[in-house]
Amino acid sequence: MKKQNFGILGLVIALAVLFLISVGIVVYYMNEVKQKEAEIAEVVEMMTFEKEQVEQEFQDLNYELSGYTVNIKNDSLFKLLETEKVKVQQLLEELRVTKATNARRITELKKELATVRSVMIHYVNQIDSLNAENKVLKTENVEVKRRYNEVTQVAEQLTKEKETLHEAVTRASKLDVVNFSVATLNSKGRKTTWFSQLANLQFNYTVAKNITAEPGRKTMYLRITKPNGDVLTKSSSNVFPFENKNIAYSAKKTYEYEGEALADVIYWKVEEVLEKGTYRAEFFTDGNLVGSFDFPIK
Repeated sequence: MKKQNFGILGLVIALAVLFLISVGIVVYYMNEVKQKEAEIAEVVEMMTFEKEQVEQEFQDLNYELSGYTVNIKNDSLFKLLETEKVKVQQLLEELRVTKATNARRITELKKELATVRSVMIHYVNQIDSLNAENKVLKTENVEVKRRYNEVTQVAEQLTKEKETLHEAVTRASKLDVVNFSVATLNSKGRKTTWFSQLANLQFNYTVAKNITAEPGRKTMYLRITKPNGDVLTKSSSNVFPFENKNIAYSAKKTYEYEGEALADVIYWKVEEVLEKGTYRAEFFTDGNLVGSFDFPIK
C-alpha cells in the first residue's frame, strides 16, 4: 500500500515539474514575442518618421521651385523648372501612398529627391548668374541713359544756342532801305505837281550799310499799293516768293551789294489813271521786307 502511495506521489511531482517547465517555456516565448513586437513597433516608428522627413523635404523642395518659377523671366529655364516641379509633385504623391514599412521604395524616393535637388541647384545657379548679369546690365543701362540724357541736353542746348545765334545773325544781316522819297515826273522826266501831267513815279532809296549781310548780286522788288489795297502791276506773272507764297510786285531792279550804303532808284511808268490818295511803297530783297513807306498822290 505504501509503495502505491509513493508511486502516485512521484507521478504528481513529475507532472508538477513538467507543468512548471511548460509554464516557463510559454512565459519565455511570450516575452520573446513581446520583445519582437516592441522592436518591430520601434522600426515602424522610425520608418514612419523617416517617411515624414522625406515627405517634408519634398514639400520644401516643391515650395522652393514654386518661388523660383514665380520670379524667373527666362522662358527656357522656366520650362525646365516647371518640369522638375511636376516631377517633385508626382514623387510626393507617390510617397504619400507608400507604406512606411516599404523601406526599399522610400530609399529609392530619397535618391530621386537628391537627384531633383541637384538638378534644381544647377538651375538656381544659372538663375542667380542671370540675375547678377541682369543687375549689371540694368546698372549699365541706367548709366547709359544718364549719359544719353546729358548728351541730349547738351545737344539741345547747343541747338538752341545755334538757333539763337542764327536768328541774331539773320537779323543782323537783314538789309534795310532808308532815305526813301518819291518824285512825280512828266513825260519829259521833269518833276511836276500837275496830276494831269503825271507820267512816271521815281522811287529814291538807299540800301543801308551792313557788313554782316552776304554780298553779291541781288534783286530789289518794289510793291506799290493803291489806297484801295490793290497792287499796281504790269502783269499777273510778275510775282516773287515771300513767306511761303508768291505775291505780286510792281517793279524790280537788280543791284550789286558789297556791304556799303548804296543809293538807287526804281521807276514806275504810269499807264493808267491813278486815283488820288495815300499809296504805300514796300521794298523786298533776300526774301525779306526791308522797307515800307507811305506817300501821297494829289
